Amino acid sequence: MDEIPWFEYDEDDLDVAQRASVAVLAERAGSWLVDPLDTVVLPSAHTSDGQLIVYLDIGDPQRNQGVLTVGAHFDGTAVRGGELHKQDFTIRQTASEFEVASSPTELANIGAEWFEAVLARPLVRCDWHHAGRMYAVRYEYADTGQGLSEGFESPLAPDALRGRLAADGVVQGRSRIDRLGLGQPDVIAHVRGVRPDQ
Repeated sequence: MDEIPWFEYDEDDLDVAQRASVAVLAERAGSWLVDPLDTVVLPSAHTSDGQLIVYLDIGDPQRNQGVLTVGAHFDGTAVRGGELHKQDFTIRQTASEFEVASSPTELANIGAEWFEAVLARPLVRCDWHHAGRMYAVRYEYADTGQGLSEGFESPLAPDALRGRLAADGVVQGRSRIDRLGLGQPDVIAHVRGVRPDQ
């Protein structure tokens, strides 16, 4: 059975410099704790800005849940990266993390170092339970408390909380809400990265 490569692509889709950049990323990815299927190359011919995009889906393996998509846009002389929109793969302005100009190999190494730093950040899942069922979840970085995604199922929440949220104008049903107002989570589970207690 063939091994799936990291950042797999069709050779005809990339030019020489792009192949060199992706080769560096693929080599470095071999030491990452990620599934090769979670690493993706979008050739410049298939992107809206005409740039090579490489990205990584970060998920919660315990819940089989996608949490975050991070990636880098390479234009041949510079690389920009950050959290990516999950549909059009544009970099979210507020999440842009770096932008540097250099040679393709240096750009790829800088991009790889950035991916490694993202993967090392302490990612946790906070769960709130009522009557034995989870009604709210939030993924966040434990080092800063920065939220990445959250979910709330109103029918599973305690009646008093649902009433307070309804009074605050939160839509009933499945909604996204902020952590504020929920109190302390019932469970905080380490998902990936450096453990906060280390």
